[in-house]
Amino acid sequence: MLSAASAPANAVASPFSVPAPATASRLASVGSSPVREILALTARPEVISFAGGLPAPELFDVAGIRAAYDGVLADSAQYALQYSTTEGDPELRTAIAARLTARELPTDADDLLVTTGSQQALTLLTTALVEPGGVVLVEDPCYLAALQTFGFAGARVVPVPTDDQGIIPEALEEIAAREKPTLLYIVPTFQNPTGRTLPAGRRKAVAEAAARLGFWIVEDDPYGELRFEGERVPWIASDPVAADRTVLLGTFSKVMAPGLRLGFLRAPAGLRRACVIAKQAADLHTSTIDQAAAARYLRDSDLDAHVSVMRAAYQERRDAMLEGLPAALPEGSRWNRPEGGMFIWVTLPAGHDATALLKTAIGHEVAYVPGAPFYSGEPDPAAMRLSFTTHSAEEIREGLRRLAKIFS
Repeated sequence: MLSAASAPANAVASPFSVPAPATASRLASVGSSPVREILALTARPEVISFAGGLPAPELFDVAGIRAAYDGVLADSAQYALQYSTTEGDPELRTAIAARLTARELPTDADDLLVTTGSQQALTLLTTALVEPGGVVLVEDPCYLAALQTFGFAGARVVPVPTDDQGIIPEALEEIAAREKPTLLYIVPTFQNPTGRTLPAGRRKAVAEAAARLGFWIVEDDPYGELRFEGERVPWIASDPVAADRTVLLGTFSKVMAPGLRLGFLRAPAGLRRACVIAKQAADLHTSTIDQAAAARYLRDSDLDAHVSVMRAAYQERRDAMLEGLPAALPEGSRWNRPEGGMFIWVTLPAGHDATALLKTAIGHEVAYVPGAPFYSGEPDPAAMRLSFTTHSAEEIREGLRRLAKIFS
């Protein structure tokens, strides 16, 4: 290897050897996602990972999706490969509106903006609504990527306490009256990370607090169609008390395929127009061909039947995990029984630190996500999130046998 002194006179220095300029200050307080880092550590095939909130890849309707792309390219390639409107494919928006209306949320295509995943929808809303230093209320614990989004916007994130049923309305009322927030971000159904579902009475209280105190509600619903048991709880967005200040976020990532990166937001007209402008600055529009293929899939295939298959598989996997937890965890551990979604929330007995135990778990070729990073308030070191969707029931049983070894 040539040293700098012996390098040829005409050698060209790498541009990456030059010190990079300083990054913007907005990056300083926003760290990498611990979940993504754990997924990188556990990518080895021998590791049974309960860490990622990932749909089961073997359940993707590959044939149906391939047929949708083939049909689009055969019938309308010139349209599908061209630039498109920012608002989104009209056929796709019409299909989404019909699905929402069928679930008792009357919606027109013009009420919707198609986004590059629902994560972009949250980013656009934050751009449109939140000033630097503005207050955003979140459930504690909260979806990690939402905390990153609000951090990038320079928001002041204020946690609202939760219990086993989700956000506590009395605490929300008191904190919102004191902090004067711009918005509340909430995942009311099968919440990430806890799997909890907010009861109808509390949803009503949240809507009434927003109407009375003047903040926006951002209702994120990535998991709502993955219900295994129990009765569906109406969206907060369907409550007329706060219909003019509630934004519903949805996605096809959990029911069709996350690689499509297709989401949407349903919002009042004025805010939706602001999000359209923000999206024009971000990416002009979501992928035309992916939108067209999703619209064709919804037209030619039975998504509801496909989701039923997914629900049955996930319920079997959830049950296998619930059955194995008593033998896998130390005495005094607590966990919930979600009626759907992807996650079980575990609290180990006092004195256990889930973050500290993770290295030992990976040594036994099993992984989970510690609960502490999901908190914007005081973290619970004994909390952990377990996802049951990615592995078969037998693999889950083996993973729990491995997990038990870290406590023996």
